[in-house]
Amino acid sequence: MLSSLFDSACDASKSLLANVLAGSTPTFQDFITDQYVPYIQTYKRSWKCDLSTLRVHLLPTLGMIKMHMIKRTHVLALQQEWIKQGKAPSTINKYVILLKYIFNLAIRWDIPGITDNPTKSIIQLQVNNKRQRFLSAVETQCLIDSIHHSENILLEPIVLMLLLTGARKREVLDAKWDHIDWLRCIWTIPKTKSGKVRYVPLTVAVKVLLRNRLEITGTNSNYVFANPKTDKPFQSIFYSWDTARKQAGLDDLRMHDLRHSFASFLINGGRTLYEVQQLLGHSNSQMTQRYAHLANETLLEASDVASELISSLKIR
Repeated sequence: MLSSLFDSACDASKSLLANVLAGSTPTFQDFITDQYVPYIQTYKRSWKCDLSTLRVHLLPTLGMIKMHMIKRTHVLALQQEWIKQGKAPSTINKYVILLKYIFNLAIRWDIPGITDNPTKSIIQLQVNNKRQRFLSAVETQCLIDSIHHSENILLEPIVLMLLLTGARKREVLDAKWDHIDWLRCIWTIPKTKSGKVRYVPLTVAVKVLLRNRLEITGTNSNYVFANPKTDKPFQSIFYSWDTARKQAGLDDLRMHDLRHSFASFLINGGRTLYEVQQLLGHSNSQMTQRYAHLANETLLEASDVASELISSLKIR
């Protein structure tokens, strides 16, 4: 009898303590705003990417939920929703990894009421790293026609800059006018994925594109492709991009595939893998080897030309 009463009292105390802790547990939105973002701003160079991912893909669903109430079922539901939206498995895994990191921090910082990470038993989706998508000449024209009619007037110059330079999306979105050296025809990218400064040669087509931008913006903005509403770089242009690619009949085309396509254009134009490596800013040749099969196709075409020439000759 006494044991039963003692157990009941313990359960009641635990329940009371849980309610007290839960009452001081922040919502996911509050934790992100008050603690997570200020923290990552102190050390993480790509913190704006985290913030963009949170705003677009996590906060709309989880923002107003108390953190101790976010369960595995919430994460699984989000995972399934992203799959339905056509997100790449690698992208979905990144979203889950970000959520995992956030909850690990909350646990490490002893945030009241948070003792478990809802992502800990979530299995990552299988990623096919061999997927490579290259635009054909016809597809490129379809894409160019589509972005020309986008409601986002900056989508066209942004996509053209990606196609003409092979730069990464974030590099283009963050480009500043003082990074452009008109005299030496060089675009300096101070912060790259490898952490090293990169120099991109400005072709005639790129300079025309940039001069058109300069005529529109003048010297009123520091950024080449500033969002007209904020005068700051776009955090995301996915909606306008997604609309344009679908209208062009290229539903499976990712923005990063424009970088792959740039490389394929170079290889098909007879340039070497070393030249591709330098232009893409790869830190080692291993990363460029994915385009080796394109180089082989170009060599085969060259061999065919030689074979046709020899076949036309009368060999005695």
